[in-house]
Amino acid sequence: MKAIKFNITGTTKVYGLIGKPVSHTFSPLIHNMWFSDLGLNSIYIVFEVSPKNLKKAVKGMKALNIQGFNVTIPHKEAIIKFLDKIDPLVELIRAANTIKIENEQLIGKNTDVEGALKSITDKKFDLSNKRALIVGAGGAARAICFGIASKVKKIVIVNRTVAKARKLAKELTKKMKVDAIGKSLSKITFKDELKRTDLIINATPIGMYPNINETPIPKEYLNDSMFVFDLIYNPLETRLLKEASKIGCSVLGGIDMLINQAALAFEWWSGKKPNINLIKNKLAFLKNDVRE
Repeated sequence: MKAIKFNITGTTKVYGLIGKPVSHTFSPLIHNMWFSDLGLNSIYIVFEVSPKNLKKAVKGMKALNIQGFNVTIPHKEAIIKFLDKIDPLVELIRAANTIKIENEQLIGKNTDVEGALKSITDKKFDLSNKRALIVGAGGAARAICFGIASKVKKIVIVNRTVAKARKLAKELTKKMKVDAIGKSLSKITFKDELKRTDLIINATPIGMYPNINETPIPKEYLNDSMFVFDLIYNPLETRLLKEASKIGCSVLGGIDMLINQAALAFEWWSGKKPNINLIKNKLAFLKNDVRE
């Protein structure tokens, strides 16, 4: 396997990721392997940015001539007000995860939607006429909900802040004409809803490194007819996925979505299509590791 090589010069293009936390991310590994594989004079690094410093960080990206950057928790929604242009999908879902800086303008896209749908399709799960329960109501949840809305029968969104779940459900019903409802993240909700649920998607950081013993859904509410998709990719197998797999559920981790959405971002930035299998082969060695 080709090693990652860096030859930093005065013309090296810089890309990155902003969010908080970011210590768990595999994104630098992914993008830097692709830059190296394609012989591009570019580098990808991470920037931990708190919500109160988001505006300053975005201005700094432009001032420092950063070529592009990804956006992760908790900034996917908040970033929009600082962008000069957004594509129609971002306008619809009001969440962006990929930014390109071109002619001193910040242009926003969302590659989460396509990345998630491809992951589900690759797993041979048919969304048609299914009842989906989404845990979370932030930027990643918005992307997932709008992505599956035209295919599923019903979407139930559960969130600790129930008002946010209800707001998202109302948007989905209005914009996508899907039966959607927002409820509280509670055992009462799980007991009521999961008896009729075909698809569970965790779009929260619950269970993410370093809090790997946490799970958003107690195992007693799972059953073997469910398809369980956890957007978390570090650890590669979360507690939710382990418990779901043990009782016979079909499961999908977040690493495929991460790679798929990263490939779309990489191609938009560089104009070159990356080798997805290169990354999948590399990450296969990290299956039992919970750190980058």
